[in-house]
Amino acid sequence: MLTIFTAPKPFTDPHVDLIQRNAIRSWQALGPLVEVALIGDEPGMRLAAEDLQVRQLPDVERNRLGTPRVDSIFRIARETSTQPLLAYVNADILLMPDVLDAARAALKARDAFLLVGQRWDLDVREALEFGEASAATLRQRTRSAGSLHPPGGSDYFLFPRECFTQIPPFAVGRAGWDNWMIFHARKQRWPVIDATASVLVVHQSHDYAHLPQGQAHYRLPETDENLRLAGGRRRIFRLSDADFELVEGKVQRRRLTVRRAFQEIERAPVLRTESEPLATAVFALFRPVRAFREAKGILRYRLRRNRIGSAEAD
Repeated sequence: MLTIFTAPKPFTDPHVDLIQRNAIRSWQALGPLVEVALIGDEPGMRLAAEDLQVRQLPDVERNRLGTPRVDSIFRIARETSTQPLLAYVNADILLMPDVLDAARAALKARDAFLLVGQRWDLDVREALEFGEASAATLRQRTRSAGSLHPPGGSDYFLFPRECFTQIPPFAVGRAGWDNWMIFHARKQRWPVIDATASVLVVHQSHDYAHLPQGQAHYRLPETDENLRLAGGRRRIFRLSDADFELVEGKVQRRRLTVRRAFQEIERAPVLRTESEPLATAVFALFRPVRAFREAKGILRYRLRRNRIGSAEAD
């Protein structure tokens, strides 16, 4: 029914190794309807794939900095899978059987769609067991000790294999490409289904030691390149831009509140035209304070980058 694929971080850090193995085992515990594929050839990945008895597909294309490209990851997954549904899931995310129920409900309702949702953040420092009883324990632990992450991007993307055949060469693990996925689905008029109310996904918290200088992904130059490849800031959609939701096993259109009506008007230029200037003008009209802060932040960032460039040249 479903191929879950991911591009893991290197397995060299003990905590990253632990949480990624936890995540992969949680996917395997979903049963025979699910197959798992690890894409890339990061240090330690081959050994982890052998230990966990999952497929490793190493021949991924990379950008000039050596980061795996999202378009290549998705192409490899599609070409090596025969399942009707694909799901890219970040390698630190724990899944439970409710994701299969959501997949069935979405597939029953629509031929093309994107299923996404918020995650719960939880500190995990030990190897986890997975099964019916342990899933109930994990749910209880997450509700009591975890926290629901703000609705920015998504950590999982579930869709029919015919969708997302054309993706820009984004850098995986950097900000922006997950937001573009939501934008692109809306642009194609595929229902974007927010499954937060029906699917509990758990993000095992970690630091950013695996990234250059230990910086958060949204502060890296590759995030700026992702933003350019996405087509600009107006194409950075959030979970609040989902036009459908999954509630009690049923896919239904989101209720149109006053706030959502204004948001849809604000998004209309970028969804109906290719004009980034028009979309920016409408954004500034609806959100003048945010537009001012955004412009000020962009200017400050460019000045800082210029200073860094000048210092490196000297």
